[in-house]
Amino acid sequence: MISPSAPRRLTLAARATALAGAQVDRVHARLAGLFPHTHIDILRVASGSPRRQTAHGARDRRGRSTPMEEALAEGRADLAVRSLKDVPANLPETFVIAAVGARDDPRDAWVSARGARVGEIGEGVVGTSSLRRRAQLCERFPAIVVEPLVGDIGARIAALDTGRCQAIVVAAAGMKPLGYADRITELLDPAASLPAVGQGALALVCRADRPDLVELLAPFGDIATTLATAAERACLRAFAGGQRAALAAHAEWVGDTLWLRALVASADGREILRAEDEGVVDDAGSAEALGRSVADHLLARGASRLFAS
Repeated sequence: MISPSAPRRLTLAARATALAGAQVDRVHARLAGLFPHTHIDILRVASGSPRRQTAHGARDRRGRSTPMEEALAEGRADLAVRSLKDVPANLPETFVIAAVGARDDPRDAWVSARGARVGEIGEGVVGTSSLRRRAQLCERFPAIVVEPLVGDIGARIAALDTGRCQAIVVAAAGMKPLGYADRITELLDPAASLPAVGQGALALVCRADRPDLVELLAPFGDIATTLATAAERACLRAFAGGQRAALAAHAEWVGDTLWLRALVASADGREILRAEDEGVVDDAGSAEALGRSVADHLLARGASRLFAS
């Protein structure tokens, strides 16, 4: 197959946050290396309302189109640079994921004020913005108090430094690009804190009527990450409509076999259901089948009840 000619110009859309800025700069550098004769612009768009990870289409909490969608739909941008964990499993039909880059560290990071490791904080206050993390923390350490956090990484670090929390749990992939790697006390094994669907991976989203971009960006994509996250997202997609429970899913390669673990937890963290499966995965169809298999195991154990509660 003859590769499409690189365009003279590409515009990348990214949210106007520090983390999104670091992510789009990295994508810009990679694309500039792949397409040295293409002029690549960056369009910063408003952050929009925060959203919880669900299987629904990319809308904010009020049901409106996001600024990223609008930039693509209006032709002001060719590609949106997104954290894959923030891309809904069911995108609107007008958008597609053009490519998924190689995954960074998918683990959660434990950051404590005085170097205390997980399990050493006693009855302290631990801050996190994630219902998924909260449920798993409360299961392992019922004596701790989990404090909900909002804001960017800087705001969460500030909650630690001002004494509001004795520790925080955040995504390692959000800490490292912003220069906070030295603040990480401990990286949590996925067995202890199962990551969010797509955590650590970046996606390039484009309009569905731009197959030329999907073909062009094939060299940017990482097949191992693409297949692993396809399995995770298929698991999430099976729970369309669930917004009141926490879901985590993480796939790892063991040789040629993909191992997928997932959990669903009640909103209060008092009940957690887990399931896992593995299989030989060599294309999107087999990856999605693995994700559906794990979702079916969870549903058979009563996961839908947790989403409805």
